[in-house]
Amino acid sequence: MASSPPTIFTATSLFSLLGVIVVGIAAHIGSKLLLPKNASTKDRFTFIWLAFDAMIHFSFEGSFLYLSVLGRQVNTSTGPFAEMWREYAAADLRWGNADPGIVSLELLTVLGAGPICCYILKQLVNDDPARHFWIVVLSTAELYGGWMTFCPEWLTGSPNLDTSNWLYLWVYLVFMNVIWVGIPIWLMYDSYHYIAQAVRLNRASIKSKTA
Repeated sequence: MASSPPTIFTATSLFSLLGVIVVGIAAHIGSKLLLPKNASTKDRFTFIWLAFDAMIHFSFEGSFLYLSVLGRQVNTSTGPFAEMWREYAAADLRWGNADPGIVSLELLTVLGAGPICCYILKQLVNDDPARHFWIVVLSTAELYGGWMTFCPEWLTGSPNLDTSNWLYLWVYLVFMNVIWVGIPIWLMYDSYHYIAQAVRLNRASIKSKTA
């Protein structure tokens, strides 16, 4: 009698994805509580994304960092976060064995990008236009992080990636990483135009005063 194929979508898969949804809901509630009612749709979306981004960095990725330094590894650790990261490591082996390149990027993400997200959120609440500079900084860092996560794999034939099923390929490897490419690109584009327009208006004002 042939054995049944292994279950791909497990209870850990379900609870991990539910955790991401809960973080998104919390970010949405935060926008309702902290932004003025007349905030633009664009600012509200930006707030939700940055709050979601910060919480993911501090909780999910922060747990990975804890489990991957000082001799620890996800694959030999216990607890719900270790189970969650072992689930992701089934798609990308590097997350299970404390790969130095991944851990180095996560140090920057958790200790750098996370606090910058929080600072931009404060600027959004105060409607401080200086946030556009920090949005460009953050978006550049996150795009760099995504590139350096996957480019070494692509150049070496992706030996650590398992793309054999829809969950690992389209949910874990594609969706869970593409959102950190598409949204930062849009934010960078929007902030670039805001900064460029402000500089042009300032230059025009200076020229009109000296004419």
